Amino acid sequence: MSEDKKTAIDKKTIDAFVNEEKTEEVEQVLRKYEAEARYRKFTGALAKVIAAIAILTSLFHLYTAGFGVLEAIKQRSIHLTFILVLVFFLYPASRKSPRNSITAIDLCLSALAIYVGVYLFTQYDDLANRGGVTTSLDIYTGALLCLLVLEAARRATGKELPIMALLFIGYALFGNYIPGEFGHRGYSLERIIDHMFLTTEGIYGVALGVSSTYIFLFILFGAFLAETGMAKFFNSLAMGIAGSSPGGPAKVAIVASGLLGTINGSAVANVATTGAFTIPLMKSIGYKPHFAGAVEAVASTGGQIMPPVMGAAAFVMAEFLGMSYTTIMLSAILPAFLYYLACWCMMHLEAVKNGLEGIPEDQLPRVGEVMKANGHLTIPVIAIVALLLYGITPLYAAFFTIFITVIVSWFKKETRISFHGVLRALENGARGAVGVAMACAVVGFVVGVSSLTSLGLTFGANIISMSQGSIILTLVLTMVTALILGMGLPTTACYIVAATIAAPALIKLGVPPLVAHFFVFYFACLSNLTPPVCLAAFTAAGIAGASPYKVGWTSTRLGVAGFLVPFLAAYSPMLLLTGSFSTIEFIEACITAIIGVVALSAALENWLIRQCTLLERAVLLVGALCLMIPGLITDIIGLGGFLAVYLWQKRTSSQPPATTQTG
Repeated sequence: MSEDKKTAIDKKTIDAFVNEEKTEEVEQVLRKYEAEARYRKFTGALAKVIAAIAILTSLFHLYTAGFGVLEAIKQRSIHLTFILVLVFFLYPASRKSPRNSITAIDLCLSALAIYVGVYLFTQYDDLANRGGVTTSLDIYTGALLCLLVLEAARRATGKELPIMALLFIGYALFGNYIPGEFGHRGYSLERIIDHMFLTTEGIYGVALGVSSTYIFLFILFGAFLAETGMAKFFNSLAMGIAGSSPGGPAKVAIVASGLLGTINGSAVANVATTGAFTIPLMKSIGYKPHFAGAVEAVASTGGQIMPPVMGAAAFVMAEFLGMSYTTIMLSAILPAFLYYLACWCMMHLEAVKNGLEGIPEDQLPRVGEVMKANGHLTIPVIAIVALLLYGITPLYAAFFTIFITVIVSWFKKETRISFHGVLRALENGARGAVGVAMACAVVGFVVGVSSLTSLGLTFGANIISMSQGSIILTLVLTMVTALILGMGLPTTACYIVAATIAAPALIKLGVPPLVAHFFVFYFACLSNLTPPVCLAAFTAAGIAGASPYKVGWTSTRLGVAGFLVPFLAAYSPMLLLTGSFSTIEFIEACITAIIGVVALSAALENWLIRQCTLLERAVLLVGALCLMIPGLITDIIGLGGFLAVYLWQKRTSSQPPATTQTG
């Protein structure tokens, strides 16, 4: 390929990236790997009906956010009713079901969902006055709700969550036949249905409560930002910041995905949004397809831990811990920075090692011009952070910032949200909330069974027993638990299950609750990268045209430095801004953590200033591990090892970079 032709391809790809010209091929990849994207596409009157239902759903949540949330079960039942109706209308029952029309079964299931919602809403006061005494109609209605939730979850999120829910129900039913510590007296089907339907520890539990308030509003906020062209602004900004540096497109992927992660907490959606453009860019300068896909998967996964709008699981974590979301958001800042620092170091060292250049500066947008043209779009993001820091609840903060977004969009003609744009954002917000809401509803079976049978305490006790009270082994076992659960579960569901059954073990060993839950949350997010099932990597592989498993294993290798971050936080809780510590101690912890991440990246990439010898690589690896453990001696050893390798390589470096392709 001639240089002129390559430059032309680069320019075409850059223009597509900046202008978000997503292809149908990318949409097909998203539908293949993301169950939530496999919805029907309607036209005509039917499309207007579905849009009206979605808009009404968003308006209900906006109204209750601004003028007062209803009683817990009433708010959650209306929320779930809207979501169930949208699922049965939007998602076909099977591959053979029509993709552009609604069947009689869908209408019947939607009517039953409305019946259950109306029944609970109208009978709630009577149920409360009965003091827990149930009737046959209560049980039948509860059983109907359980079946509706399982079917809707199967359609919207895939078969894994319903299968897990059924396994937990089976455990509650037949626990008396299980020998050993995991056995229990067993519960009748009526008792289980009562627990799932009429309490706030089952389907209408904390997870669905968070979905019906904070999560929905923040997803709606993201939909309004998307309507302004925020993603286009982020893409242009990322190109201007990192495009011309060594391995520029890979760093553009990191910056763009990190920026998009501030308003979008979904790894797969992040891959589809930015990867559609960054992956072709990386391939155009010499990255092999599987490596380009892995870079985007790693970068996009970090979006779930990037404040201010983190993944939905972060809101559930705040509710579990009884903390404000602001506390969770602030605690996540440094770990998110360390994760993206690890990504940046790995990409930079890979690029330098293989002689990969950036994009010519004359093909890139200038940061100053980008900010001048659309910098006003950062106002809503700044506003929501300011409101949260001021002490406004996340619900009110999201509510007010949605209106701020509409007002700010009118500052420039090209970003202006029209009346139709408002309706489109309301519709897209409701659509975007469907998958998370169904995951929160069906995971209520897991939480409900765990509270009914004390499974979480039993599982935690066994983890402690297996690790023989060792914190490091308990951390490793908890990590493995979260990664295994993440093979088949969405991040939010994975976090809830792992937090229910594994986090108690860490807390029992003295790990602060915030640190324990953040550890679980972090690895629930990273499960998007680790084979055999890694949805972010699979999505990136589809866009890159590479082997999914090759992309998965490469993304795991590239993300390993990021795997160090939650262990750093576990041993140095001050990195999460928790516990008592002085300013000097905090600065010291930050410095050692940063150097530890750089040292580990160099050891894994086998490159610092030049290629490392076996001894240099070993010293860097040991230094990184020492810097993870708090203490003056370990810090001196880690810093000393890193500086020794750096200074020695600087003194002896004379070898020019290789020019082979990466991968």
